[in-house]
Amino acid sequence: MNRPAPSLLSRRHALAAALGLAAMSLAPAWAQGSSPVMRIIVPFAPGGGNDVLARQLAHGLTEMFKQDVIVQNKPGAGGNLGTEQVVRASAQSNTFLLGHTGTVSINPALYKNLKFNASTDLQPVAMFASSALLLVVPADSPIQNVAQLAEALRKTDSDMDYASSGAGTGGHLTGELFLQTLGAQAVHVPYKGTAPALADVAGGQVDFSFSVIPAAMALVKSGKLRALAVTSAKRMHLLPDVPTMIESGVPALADFESTLTYGILAPKAMPHDAVRQLEARILKAAATPDFQAKLVVEGAEPMLGGSTEYARRIQEESRKWGQVVTVSGAAV
Repeated sequence: MNRPAPSLLSRRHALAAALGLAAMSLAPAWAQGSSPVMRIIVPFAPGGGNDVLARQLAHGLTEMFKQDVIVQNKPGAGGNLGTEQVVRASAQSNTFLLGHTGTVSINPALYKNLKFNASTDLQPVAMFASSALLLVVPADSPIQNVAQLAEALRKTDSDMDYASSGAGTGGHLTGELFLQTLGAQAVHVPYKGTAPALADVAGGQVDFSFSVIPAAMALVKSGKLRALAVTSAKRMHLLPDVPTMIESGVPALADFESTLTYGILAPKAMPHDAVRQLEARILKAAATPDFQAKLVVEGAEPMLGGSTEYARRIQEESRKWGQVVTVSGAAV
């Protein structure tokens, strides 16, 4: 049998090795020695804002990189059950968390008996979006703007109250931040969900609420609620005519901001090179006009940042909301 010359064999081996390295470079680093499927755990029930954003990101990653990305919902304990699953996950599980300010920065201060701290027991990969809340009052309320609400709250005989979707939620703590900033008081009325909270505000049983935007906008458009302000630092694309709290003209609110940051976090055991590769992919997928347009429809705004920026954001939000929790005495 004729055999190729040694030099030809060497060239073939070199070509095969080069093709192998190229294939490895195209494959996700986390797929080596583990499942090629990426799992994003959403620590809340299907259909909510967290779930929608996670599925949009999963779709974007799948379309751009032809990678299998699935979203799994694990609700319970204010997001702590799903978060703990990722904290305890191995590097080989390819399991990541759809994190947001509540589960990552607020819950460690709010829940006194947690056996983990999401802000330190997970490693940030990238952040890709933020969302604000909408301050609303009944449509027939005499209060027309934030300045009038602040004035009413500061009256010594004020007996106002505000609704939230539950103790420790973003609406609850944003209300506490608002009151602490003003040096005012109001009674917090927690509900079991956004819908009943907004229904009572619309019905005039409660004076105001800081609500997630999609749910509140439906009642604003139907004429049952009046939108006073968004809690972001800048006006939102979805609500260009609604001013920010900063624009209210109330000096105490000159730098008022309350937003939720959304990102992906990985188990501490995940190798650094795998985290960096996923970071690059998330930022590329989230930078597309189509992805960002879908965010705006959901009442969110693009906020792109790598692992370093996301880690800094988490620590800033942990300090901010930890203080609000401490001063308010909120606990779950």
